[in-house]
Amino acid sequence: MYRLFTHNDLDGVACGILFRLAFGEKADIRYNSVSGLNFQVEKYFERMNDRMKKEDHLYITDLSVNHEVTEKINQFVQNGGKAKLIDHHKTALHFNEYSWGLVKVEDDSGTLTSAASLVYDYLVQGNHLVKNGSLDEFVELVRQYDTWDWDILKNYKAKNLNDLFFMVSIEEFEERMVPRLTSGDTFDYDDFEKKLLEMEEDKIERYIRRKKREIIQIETDGLYGGIVHAESYHSELGNELGKEYPHLDYIAILNLGGKKISFRTIHDDVDVSAVAGEFGGGGHAKASGCSMNKEAYNRYIEQAFPLDPIKPDAFKNTYNLKDSKKGCLYENRDRDLYLIYTDGTRYFVQQESKDRHGPFDNFDSAERFIKREFGAALARDDVYISYLENIVFSGRN
Repeated sequence: MYRLFTHNDLDGVACGILFRLAFGEKADIRYNSVSGLNFQVEKYFERMNDRMKKEDHLYITDLSVNHEVTEKINQFVQNGGKAKLIDHHKTALHFNEYSWGLVKVEDDSGTLTSAASLVYDYLVQGNHLVKNGSLDEFVELVRQYDTWDWDILKNYKAKNLNDLFFMVSIEEFEERMVPRLTSGDTFDYDDFEKKLLEMEEDKIERYIRRKKREIIQIETDGLYGGIVHAESYHSELGNELGKEYPHLDYIAILNLGGKKISFRTIHDDVDVSAVAGEFGGGGHAKASGCSMNKEAYNRYIEQAFPLDPIKPDAFKNTYNLKDSKKGCLYENRDRDLYLIYTDGTRYFVQQESKDRHGPFDNFDSAERFIKREFGAALARDDVYISYLENIVFSGRN
């Protein structure tokens, strides 16, 4: 029997589907959360009998086990058992020290991997699975979504696959995927799925618009994070909030019901797996997560609770526009004003009747400073016009 313990997200479930295609009824597949894996694997070893020791093939994909379970697996293998851990997260690279570990963050060409892409190659190379066009495309869609390459490539078909995954149960998703992956040159959605996806896209857009008004800014050890409470669409939300508020280093998405935090960033110089690692979590440099322990609760809930949401930029302006050569005005919740202006090569920030800050090399750097230090946002046209009128009036007197 092929015993697979895998993650319960799209990438992990795709691994399960590949095992189902490769081994059929001989595959015993268990989908697990990050926090539930160690318990499940320990229970497996407790139930193990002599026949299972001799016949079972143990696989773990898209997840990592703790030190105690690692030692049990290693002892199992040393005693003649068969096991394999296949993962693509940077925090799992130490498993390559074991004969049964297979962890690759990138392939030989430098392309980011997913658990499903590694499992697919492994099963094909072991003659357990035969490639076809629909399988190739399915695995690549999963890989693009999990690594967020789909956003770079603008391949919305990959995003749609994840949307569909969350719209149905894991069992129904398997039932829908398996038949279309056994043959065919391409992978596609049926008419019913296309209609569902169209409706879901509208729902996601409304959800993200609402959450944009709720995000809170915090600073810890020089890193600026945006906190938002959300139960759904974490990847989409993290990406859109990151683009909306690029002055933030990362987005922390809190799910109080599940007691989990997801971390996302759009910046190449920020590694959110390190942030998640502070609380015992991990993952990718741009997408990670952790359970909400006491330390995480104190930072992202207790400390953030008294704070107001980020003030949004005015979005219907005609005159007060970003990077205007005539200067543009920002205002915080205390109605303090900040003018960004340029001398033609450098940028400066002038506080109203106070200090001047700068110089900054470009407009984005100046704006980033204002938003981080003062919580200011692009002011409305009427505030900008009133500011100019006061300058003119003061000059006449």
